Amino acid sequence: MVKFIKSFRDQDDGAVTVDWVVLTAATVGLSVAVIAIVANGATDHSTGVGAALSSQAVATY
Repeated sequence: MVKFIKSFRDQDDGAVTVDWVVLTAATVGLSVAVIAIVANGATDHSTGVGAALSSQAVATY
């Protein structure tokens, strides 16, 4: 049993996978944060544009 534990401890086959999982999670988290910030700004601007367009008079001939 001790031999199995020592060999398990010395294996590093999954270390790269853990690195990729952590980096991918960080990238996804940062992307979600950026999208949330951009979405709030876009909503504010589109509300202002919609109000300006709805206040315009439409000329019919």
